[in-house]
Amino acid sequence: EVQLVESGGGLVQAGGSLRLSCAVSGFGFDDYAIGWFRQAPGKEREGVSCISSSDGTTYYADSVKGRFTISGDAAKNTVYLQMNSLKPEDTAVYYCTVDSWWNGQCLDASYYGMNYWGKGTLVTVSS
Repeated sequence: EVQLVESGGGLVQAGGSLRLSCAVSGFGFDDYAIGWFRQAPGKEREGVSCISSSDGTTYYADSVKGRFTISGDAAKNTVYLQMNSLKPEDTAVYYCTVDSWWNGQCLDASYYGMNYWGKGTLVTVSS
C-alpha cells in the first residue's frame, strides 16, 4: 500500500521559514516524480514544486521560485520542501503526491494519474 505522510507545517510570521517533509512508503517504481501542491481556502489546488528521482531535476511554480527548495533523501524515502521568505499568500494546506516518471508537466495535478496523495499539512503565515 502506498502511503505519503506530510509533516512540518505550522504557524509562522511573514518572512519566516518552514521545512515540510513528505515520507513515502510502498511505492515500487524506480523512476518517479514527487510533487508538492497546495490549496488555500476557496482556491483550487496548485502545483508548487516537483522533483524527478532519476536525475534530481526540480521544477517550481513562478510564485515560489527563489524562495522554496525541493530536495530528496532516497535513504529515508523522504522529500523536503524548504520554504523561506514566507508570505501570507503562501498560507494553505500543502500536499505531496507521487507517480512514476514520465515526460509531462509534474506541476500539473493531472500528471499524477495513480492518485496517491497525503492528507496534507497546514501552513499559516501571519502578516
